[in-house]
Amino acid sequence: MDIEKQVALLSRGALEILPKGGLEAKLALAVKEDRPLRVKAGFDPTAPDLHLGHTVLLEKLRQFQQCGHQVFFLIGDFTGMIGDPTGKNETRPPLTKSQVLENAETYKKQVFKVLDPDKTEVCFNSKWLSDMSAADLIQLAARTTVARMLERDDFEKRYKGGKSIAIHEFLYPLIQGYDSVALQADIELGGNDQKFNLLMGRQLQESEGMPPQVVLTMPLLEGLDGVNKMSKSLNNYIGIDETSIEQFGKLMSVSDELMWKYYELLSDVNLEEVQAIHPMEAKKKLAAMVVDRFHGEGVGTLARQEFEQVFAKSQLPNDIPKVSLLAEDGSVWVAKALTAASLTKSNGEASRLIKQGALSIDGNKVNDNQYQLIVGGPYLIKLGKRRFCHITVTVE
Repeated sequence: MDIEKQVALLSRGALEILPKGGLEAKLALAVKEDRPLRVKAGFDPTAPDLHLGHTVLLEKLRQFQQCGHQVFFLIGDFTGMIGDPTGKNETRPPLTKSQVLENAETYKKQVFKVLDPDKTEVCFNSKWLSDMSAADLIQLAARTTVARMLERDDFEKRYKGGKSIAIHEFLYPLIQGYDSVALQADIELGGNDQKFNLLMGRQLQESEGMPPQVVLTMPLLEGLDGVNKMSKSLNNYIGIDETSIEQFGKLMSVSDELMWKYYELLSDVNLEEVQAIHPMEAKKKLAAMVVDRFHGEGVGTLARQEFEQVFAKSQLPNDIPKVSLLAEDGSVWVAKALTAASLTKSNGEASRLIKQGALSIDGNKVNDNQYQLIVGGPYLIKLGKRRFCHITVTVE
């Protein structure tokens, strides 16, 4: 793949690539030296199971593999015992060694559902960090300052708010940065909340006389609530080891707006092509694609069939009225459609009920009162518990 095509694929969905032009320069260097780039992403095994939020970075690593580069899936078994303070308002309790090792084993089993095992090196940072003496660690700490550490947003907020910052928390960015030295990384990937730590890797590489890595940050993936970062503790996650039916059903509950972000960050699908189809069909395609990835080709189709069959049998009236509406501009405002179908007495009532979460279209909650029904259908409309209608949208 030529450099221009690689840049287009690898920069998809990225928030920042630092320094500017750095990715192009590294790709050109790989061509000049006739070698793959060394691409690193670190994962602290803080929980036993991975979810779709983790796979944003895995998907980007897979794209680097697709371009022919060497990927290092780094398990932070050593850093996990320190406790990553990123984004925390208070000191985060470290894990025990047995917890870290147990979680790391499940990571190793799950990661190859996304990555190519032949192009992936799984490594543990305890390999080089466990051999560090106290003197080595002090020398490492001497390479930055307290003022530099307090530039980090979460440290700064805690310091100004009078909340404690333990000394060991300052060591976390240094140790994560040292991983890039040990692996001689050309590129490091991370969530946008990890930017400070990733840049620390550049700083430490330069202090060692090494070419500094390029930093590529990815956005954090919101969970099923559409607001908070996907997290097991918030119960808004989709686990990659969940059953195909669970995965499909959860993905069908994702909002239309968030669905497009899932497409961008979790696939190579052409966004213009998928945005040209109806959102409900696009969501079913997304759900089937994700299920196929984690359960095998064709399983997504079976999960879709089962989902549709279950939905079709779920206490629907025998005689659902059918209404055909004319779309003057290619679509019909959903509140207007509800009123035209005699499900509500006014557009105002319809808007109020939509905001309250009373509307489902083809089994999916819709709480955006600006939602449009495009030409097609019939759409199965459910308003509240007892109001149903099939609406077809046509043009002259």
